[in-house]
Amino acid sequence: MHTEQIRIQTGSQEQVSNLTNQCRDFLDRIEASDGLLHLWVPHATAGLAVIETGSGSEADLLAALHELLPADDRWGHQHGSPGHGRCHILPALLPPYATVPVFGGQLALGTWQSICLVDINIDNPTRTVRLSFLPS
Repeated sequence: MHTEQIRIQTGSQEQVSNLTNQCRDFLDRIEASDGLLHLWVPHATAGLAVIETGSGSEADLLAALHELLPADDRWGHQHGSPGHGRCHILPALLPPYATVPVFGGQLALGTWQSICLVDINIDNPTRTVRLSFLPS
């Protein structure tokens, strides 16, 4: 198994960060062939999604998360910025892991699919994502 960690700066605003190019770069560096790329986010307040990007879907996803998880004082988990407790619910909706097939060293994504880190926690501006390639 080949593995490495990447760091993503999400800053002080909610963000959907496209990781697809970093995943491709990783596969190129290790000269991957066929297998599985597994991504893991070791954070209690971030998740991963495979979505279309560049068409407004990122903003739509953040808007939907605001509807589902409002940033207000209803949450029992009450430290950090207002509504921070909702950030701890996010990984139940967008899990902190994803696995993508790899064929001939290439991600087997659909035409419009991208691998994205979703971070609504404005209290933690730097995220770590572990990429692991499991050859077949």
